[in-house]
Parts: sequence; C-alpha cells; structure tokens
Amino acid sequence: MQLGAVIPHHEIGTDPGAIRAFAQGAEELGVTHLLIYDHVVGVDRNRPGGFEGPYDSNTAFHEPMVLFGFLAACTTTVDLVTAILILPQRQTVLVAKQAAELAILSGNRFKLGVGVGWNTVEYDALGEEFGNRGRRQEEQVELMRRLWTEDVFSYAGEYHRFEHASILPRPTQPVPVLFGGSAPALLDRCARLGDGWLPLGSPNDKSADRVAELRRLREAAGLPWDGFEIRAQAQYGGGTPERWRSHAERWADLGATHLAVATHNAGDTDVDGHLARIVEYRDAVDGIVAPR
Repeated sequence: MQLGAVIPHHEIGTDPGAIRAFAQGAEELGVTHLLIYDHVVGVDRNRPGGFEGPYDSNTAFHEPMVLFGFLAACTTTVDLVTAILILPQRQTVLVAKQAAELAILSGNRFKLGVGVGWNTVEYDALGEEFGNRGRRQEEQVELMRRLWTEDVFSYAGEYHRFEHASILPRPTQPVPVLFGGSAPALLDRCARLGDGWLPLGSPNDKSADRVAELRRLREAAGLPWDGFEIRAQAQYGGGTPERWRSHAERWADLGATHLAVATHNAGDTDVDGHLARIVEYRDAVDGIVAPR
C-alpha cells in the first residue's frame, strides 16, 4: 500500500504559507497522495427545526478544486485526490472543465473521487435535486469522460442536454474517477464505472464483503480487477503504534492499494505538529504502508 495524508481541512487555517508548507512537507516525507474533503456550506445546528449531522456551520472546508489548483503549483509528485467531491450538487460540465484543468496543471496527478453526500440543505443552497442524486451521478460520470476525451459532440441524456459543444483544453489522459460510499447501488456504479473505491469505514467484515462484491461485479461486467484502486483512510487520533499497524495490516489483507492518515481531531497543533504525526504513523506502519 502507498502512504497518503488527509489535508486537515478545519485545522490548517487560511494562511497560504501554512497550507503550502503542509503539502510540501508531506511530499518530502514520502507521502504519495493528499486527500481533501468537500462541503460547500455548513448548517447552523440552532436553526428552527434543528440540524443533525457530523459537520455544521462551524466546520471549515477548503474548496477542493481551487485548493488543488494552488497545490498543483506547490508540489511535484503527490497525487491530489478528492475524497470525496459531492458531484450531484455541482454542475457536471463545469466539474469536467475544472478537473481537466487540474489534470493539466498537475501533470495528470489529479484523481476525482466522487460521492452523493447526505446534506439536503447543501443541495438546496446549490439549487440541485437531492432525491435523484444517485441516478444523476452515473450520467455525470459518463458525460465527463466524454468531455475529457472527445471533440465537439451532442448529448441527450435524462439530466443533461446540449448540442455541438466541447471543452478545451482537454487533459492528455482521462481523469481517474473513484467512488466513495457503501450502498449496494453505489457499489454497482463503482464496479462498472469506477477506477477505484474510497471506503469510508474500517477494515472489518463489512468492508471485506464490499471488496468481494466489487470484485464479483467487475468480473461479471468483464472488467479487470488489476489496476482497480482501493484508497482507504486511517485516523491518527486515539491510536497507538500497535493499533495503527494492526489497522494497516487488515487493510492490506483486504487488498487496499493506498492508505492515507488523517492527523486532525487529535488535539491542537500546527503544521509541524501535523507533519510530526505523519512521521509517527509512517514509522509505525513501516513495511506495510510504503512511502514513495
């Protein structure tokens, strides 16, 4: 497995120098990929009717596509991975255009991880339909891949329609698309359409079953398993070297290809502290998770 790191979105702050220092420092430590989460708006828990969810209006999220444009210029080797971009709440052709630009600026280091999200308020704020988000996601991926590879064409789908148009410039390679989530319909889309899976859970029996199902579905569709990525995550917070190593071993046994450590939610620290946590984790999982 390759070693990665999650950008500590709500702890890294807004100083461009600190953000650059984290990315470059992680790259120097041998990290092969950086993950970023996506939420456009947060909801006030004290609003009429209340609000339940893991994030709210007090949680900061950097905008993934803009941030990665900045980091594409600050780094040279790390993959830049959205984990995940909530695709159905965004305009498909615009995302295709942004992803193409990131692929160009990064030298094809951008990987588009997509999901459907859970926050109805966020969909409302962005003017998109929540109820059909899963079905729409499939058409979005199909359309984006055509936009990345084809010249002028017309498109008439269930949710998208245009005539004789294209994007330019286009990337020299199609942008890899990975899917996050675990619902049966999502696993089916991931197996048929994805270049990889972004699991959100632990390396337990449920994850093992999902990996087996993805493999079965790809084989049924005549698609290869070799080259299909499984990009998992680990938490620094609450862990010990022994627990980190056991967790990494279980993901390796399930066939994970990448494992990124999240260093946030583990107590106040600065950029140097986040990088020190990456070192501590890297040393604990040495031989299981390999840096560059």
